Parts: sequence; C-alpha cells; structure tokens
Amino acid sequence: MSLSILPFSPMALPVWTYLFAAAPFITFALHRYLSSKYRAAVHVLVAQEKPTNFKKLAQIPGVWLPSSFKAPKVAPYADWSIETTRPLSYRPFRYGPKYFITMGLRKMAFDEWIELDNEFLSFHSQKAARIVERGDKCCHTNPDAFSAAYELLEELAEYLPSRYPSLFKRTSAGIDNIVTGESFNIVERPLIEDPMTMAARWVQDDLAIMIEGADGQYYLKAGSTLLTGFWRLQDKLGMSIDDIHLSGDVPGFKLKLQKGMNNFFTRIQPEGPMLRNNYFIQVDGELPWSSSIGSEDSKEGEFGWFTAQKDKPIESIYFRSERQSLRRLPKSGGVVFTIHTYFAPIMEIAKEPFVPGRLASAIRSWDTDVARYKGRDRYEKVLLEYLDKEHEKQVKAGLPLKNEEEIVSYPW
Repeated sequence: MSLSILPFSPMALPVWTYLFAAAPFITFALHRYLSSKYRAAVHVLVAQEKPTNFKKLAQIPGVWLPSSFKAPKVAPYADWSIETTRPLSYRPFRYGPKYFITMGLRKMAFDEWIELDNEFLSFHSQKAARIVERGDKCCHTNPDAFSAAYELLEELAEYLPSRYPSLFKRTSAGIDNIVTGESFNIVERPLIEDPMTMAARWVQDDLAIMIEGADGQYYLKAGSTLLTGFWRLQDKLGMSIDDIHLSGDVPGFKLKLQKGMNNFFTRIQPEGPMLRNNYFIQVDGELPWSSSIGSEDSKEGEFGWFTAQKDKPIESIYFRSERQSLRRLPKSGGVVFTIHTYFAPIMEIAKEPFVPGRLASAIRSWDTDVARYKGRDRYEKVLLEYLDKEHEKQVKAGLPLKNEEEIVSYPW
C-alpha cells in the first residue's frame, strides 16, 4: 500500500474583461463545489451511530473479542447510473513550498464506503482477465484470514444492493450482479473460489485485510490487488505494516509515520471508519501494472522507476490517484483496506481550473526522498513545463486565483 508555481500575472485590463473571461472557470468550479456539498448533504441525512473516539482496546494482542456493532443501513446513491455516473474528481495535492508527510486520515460516513461509477464494467473486465492470467499472485487468503474474508463478503453483500440497487440484488445465498448476469453464493463451503477473488469481482477497488498478530503488529493476510500499478501482493503477503512500508522505502516512515500508523491500527474500531487519498504520476496509460517501471514478472529489485524512460511526451503521462478506506470488521477484527484507483491523462485533468498550477507547485514541493519515491526525475522536465504553460493560459483567461479556497477544497 502506498502513502500515499510559478505565479503569473495577467495583463492590466478593465474589470469587466476579467469577469467575462473568468466566467467559464467560475461556472465549472461552482458546479464542483455544489456537487461536493450535495454529496456531503446526502451523507448527513443517513442515520448512523457517531464514531467513538480512537482508544487502545483492552484485549490480548492477536485475540479479537467480537463486537455487536452492525453497520447502519445505507441510502441509495442519488441518481447513480452505470452509463452516466462519472468518476469523482479527486485532486489530493496541495500548494508548496512544503510537502507534509502524514497519514492524511479523515472520518468516513458508512454510505461512502464503496464508490462505483461508469468505469465499473471496464474495471470488472480487466480484473476478470487478470484473475485468469495471474491467479493467486494477485488474489489470495491465508488460512488465518478466512473468517475475515468471509465477513468482508457478508458486509459487501449487505452494502452493495442498498447503495447501488440498479447494479446489485441481494439473494438468500449471496448477491447477483444485475448488469453482468453473475450470481455469487457466499453461503456454501467451500466457496467456488477464494473469497478475496470473489470480492474483487464486485467492486472497482483493490482489497486488503490486515490481521493482528500475537506480537501486536498487523499483518497483510489476504488481498485482491489486481490494479495496483506499482506493487505486487506476492511480495507483501504475510508482511507486517512496518515491513511493508520499510521494504517499499516509503519516505519518512520511520521518523513521521511508523508510531502513528501502528497506534491507528491498534485503536480503530468498527464504529469509526476512515478515509485517505494519495496521488502519483505514471508514464504510461496502463492501469493494472505500470510496465514503464519494468515487467510484472521481474524479480524484486529488478523493477522500479530506475527502469522508466526519461522525458516521455506529455501524451504518455498520467495522473493516478488512490482513494482508500479503512474499517475494522466487527466479528473477526480484521482491518479492511479498499483502494479505488482513479486514472486519467494529465492533459485531461490540466483542463480543470486551478489544477495545473496547484499540481506543479505540489510536485516542486517534494523533498529528495519523496521525489525519488515518486520518480520525479523521469518526467519533471516535460510535465512541469506543460503544467506551467497551462497554468499561464488559465491565469490570462481570468482564473480567479484569490478565490480558489472558496471554490474548491481538499481533496477535490
């Protein structure tokens, strides 16, 4: 799992000129602002128990006492359509000059748990193909995680038909996908396939389950990681949270993240699910695995940013953002990650007001370790030049920079 401007001054023109020029940007930004407020309003209307404070649970490490908590009934996603509901426009980057390394957690309403959109069928087909091609290299459940994996299926089978009734139908045995015609039996034992493989077919997210060991550490014990882009389940399965991040050379982990992250996993309770976002730059358009960093079948140490071609054209550069949720399963005590990847060409997102200037500033704010981790030297010359030019165009067209914080807010 991953963590994770140049100012331009417009020419002096009459005030009415700026107002007319800025109108398209204001309209676009206002639409996004109101959309985000509408989403928030929908969540407020859903009755749910208030998440409890995070506190260390009084229990023996590695032994979970089942909780009686039951997730609240969720409301249908307003006007959701498999044809027209576009991916949400997460833009989780901030202006420099300082880049802060934090977990970046925020509270999650239960009806926000799984996000689906009109890319569902594309994700579904890519996952199905990779399940055939790569099998348990991408989807696997260790024996000590089966109870948690079964519980995950149960939670999804309750959630998805309520949230997306035009796509899923609850059955006595499990769940049906109305659009694809698939039926899933989660009651029979053994299941027809690994429970994490089955769960992968229901959502656009990659999935992972962390289980507490007798030493109090949390270990990756189950996963379906079919679209992760930069890392492989086969390398991380069985590792502790610490080892996952240390083996991945995550910047600032020991100094700024390790203690807080371990405390978080110890303290998170079923009543208090959380969200976080991150982002990366990718120099190819391949969602499942970024071939620019090397073959997915390479040995560890043989793939990475060091293999990527430098200064590829802007048409080859993509913005990759992950929206991660974390929630503790009440019966088994496993902590579930859901990782929904949003993937778009840089040339597409750079059309959005404020984005090119803010993204350029964020990339410049990375320190040496973060820049190496995110592969900046492979694309910075081409990307920053392009973003600066697009930012300058927006400013000259009347971009209302002084009002940005009133129009958009993190992580949009």
